[in-house]
Amino acid sequence: MNKKTIIYSVVGLLTSGGLAGLLIVNRTQAQPSNTLPRPETQAPAPWSSMMTRPDQHFIEMMIPHHQDAVEMTNLARVSAKRPETKKLAAAIKRDQTREIQQMRSWYKAWYGKEVPQVAMGAGMMGNGQGMMGNGQGMMTQNGMMHTDLVALKNASDFDKEFIRQMIPHHQMAVHMAQMVLNQKTRPEIHTLAQSIIKSQTTEINQMQQWQQAWFK
Repeated sequence: MNKKTIIYSVVGLLTSGGLAGLLIVNRTQAQPSNTLPRPETQAPAPWSSMMTRPDQHFIEMMIPHHQDAVEMTNLARVSAKRPETKKLAAAIKRDQTREIQQMRSWYKAWYGKEVPQVAMGAGMMGNGQGMMGNGQGMMTQNGMMHTDLVALKNASDFDKEFIRQMIPHHQMAVHMAQMVLNQKTRPEIHTLAQSIIKSQTTEINQMQQWQQAWFK
C-alpha cells in the first residue's frame, strides 16, 4: 500500500512581513502516485532568490501544494459519503487543476523551462517564527504540517478526516498567498494570490461550519 506524507513548513518571516522562506517537502515511500505527473527533482535556488524572485518561488511551492489537494479530492470522489463533501472536492479539483495549468504555462513563458520539484530537505531556513497551526493536531512542535493520504484513504469516517486535513491545507495556501502579496510580483501572480485567498477562505469557513454541525 502506498504511503505518502507531504510536509509543509513556512519559516523565517521578516519583520517587514515579506516572503523569507517556504518549504514543501514531498516524502514518498514505495511507489509514487501517478495521479498527477511530477516534474524532475531539482534543488531550489539560493535563499536570496526567495526575495528577489518571489513569482518563481511561489509557483514552485504552490504547484505541489495544489497537487496534494487534488490527490485528496480524487480519494473523496470514491470514498466521501456526504454529497456536500463530494461537491466541495469536485470544486477544489476543478479550480486547483486550472491554477496548476496556469502556473505551469506562466513558468514556461517567463523562465523558459518546466517547473522543478523542490528537493527533499532543501530550502529549510529561518528560526520557525510565524508558524501557523489550527489546533487540530496536524502541526508539530517544529512547525511541520503533515497531510497523510494513507490515513485519509483508510479513515473510518472519510468525510470527517477529509475536512480535518483539508482545513489546515487550505490555511497554508492562504498564508502562502498572503505572503507573496507583500512582494513585488507580476500582475498575474498578484491576481492569482488574491483569488486563492478569497476562494479558499470561503471553503475553510464552509468546512468549519460542517465540522460543527456534523461532528460535534
